Amino acid sequence: MPDHSFVAGTSDLTSTAAAIAAGEISPVDLTENALRAIQELDPTLNAYITVMGEQAMTGALAAEREIATGTYRGPLHGIPVSVKDIFATIGVRTTAGSRVLKDNVSVDDAAVIERLAAAGAILLGKTNLLEFCGDAAHPDFGTTRNPWDLTRHASGSSGGSAASTAAGLDYGSLGSDTGGSTRIPASFCGVCGFKPTYGLVSRFGMQPFSWTLDHVGAFARTARDLTLLLEAVAGYDPCDLQSVDRPVPNYQRRLTEQLDDLRIGVLENFLDSGVDSEARDAVTRAAGVLEAAGATVRMLNVPALDRDGGITSARILTPERSYTHRDLFDLHQDDYSDAFLERLRSGQEATALSYIEGLETRARLRRLVREQQAEIDLFVLPTAPIVAPSLDAPALDPPVYLRMTAPFNVTGQPALSLPCGFTRAGLPIGLQIVGREFEDATVLRAAHAYQLRTDWHCRRPQIAAS
Repeated sequence: MPDHSFVAGTSDLTSTAAAIAAGEISPVDLTENALRAIQELDPTLNAYITVMGEQAMTGALAAEREIATGTYRGPLHGIPVSVKDIFATIGVRTTAGSRVLKDNVSVDDAAVIERLAAAGAILLGKTNLLEFCGDAAHPDFGTTRNPWDLTRHASGSSGGSAASTAAGLDYGSLGSDTGGSTRIPASFCGVCGFKPTYGLVSRFGMQPFSWTLDHVGAFARTARDLTLLLEAVAGYDPCDLQSVDRPVPNYQRRLTEQLDDLRIGVLENFLDSGVDSEARDAVTRAAGVLEAAGATVRMLNVPALDRDGGITSARILTPERSYTHRDLFDLHQDDYSDAFLERLRSGQEATALSYIEGLETRARLRRLVREQQAEIDLFVLPTAPIVAPSLDAPALDPPVYLRMTAPFNVTGQPALSLPCGFTRAGLPIGLQIVGREFEDATVLRAAHAYQLRTDWHCRRPQIAAS
């Protein structure tokens, strides 16, 4: 590969969609450019497991013909996107980042793949992840590197999606979030990552990890872009037993410049000495920006979320993960990585008492959050206690790593991470905004108002091709 710096694409999804609708940009040109960028940069980033070049070009040509003849499906029509390699895709392997599923070719599409196709989106490929959405990459697939610093992690199980969007290889991506696997990579890679309310987006056809904590997640460069992705994939699906039958609003129309009617609580107990000082300062400044947008902001302590959120997540996740793998475990022990195999064995040893205790504590935390949000519209806190760690740094214990994110998988609230600053070393910092159940529009609205007043989301990494 040539030795030069590739400046990642700067256009967001919303403006690109408007240009397609106006006939100013061709879906074919967009897709060719995206595939060329993947070819050039992915050997460095390792963000993709499977690139679907031929299928993507066929889709782009079809989109161009449809739009030219007056059949415009909406803002995702002709837009190149990617998905985490856990979503079943007809005729394409879905590996979940593990040798166990290295030859797993789907005969059906996951619900979100069907909905992206119906919206006219162009699927570029399947992105890399930690094995089965766990704690480490399988050696066969390797680790995704952070576009801002190639010596650091993209993080989280959805790191390939976050890195792809951050590097300008796509205009948005779908991932998943069981304890923070969308929001933490978004924070580390300097993009927006959204975990919608539990039950809002169907998980049918998605490789399960912990079925009562799993959420479909989405990555994009702006909160406005996320509204377009969410409108396309949200909605009731009887094939997902946890799917909720509610109308899907027009999220983009709910965006506003001012936040005069909103009450925001900054979770002070997540701003202690365990949080990177630069991240703590950036989140405090971000709260001031939201206040300048008209919101009423006050400090708030909810220590039970910090004390009980992570351990409750672990008590639920650990046995559910092992149960999910009950049919694969005996047949494929040699194909799992050592790290994931150890996690499965620990789940097999979990007691029913511990699991039930987790479920009981979850019910209590849900009540607590609802009580707090009777008077507070949004919580604000850091997305992660640290910024992107070095690839050779010792692994953090999940309860530490997921401290700020896992509580809201337990409670099911919508939660979004967006860039709110950079460290002196040039690493992105994430701000997390959490709303009431099914008030996803309010979370997106606050993020949008913040981005109208800041430019952190406009910055792009420069990546040296290998």
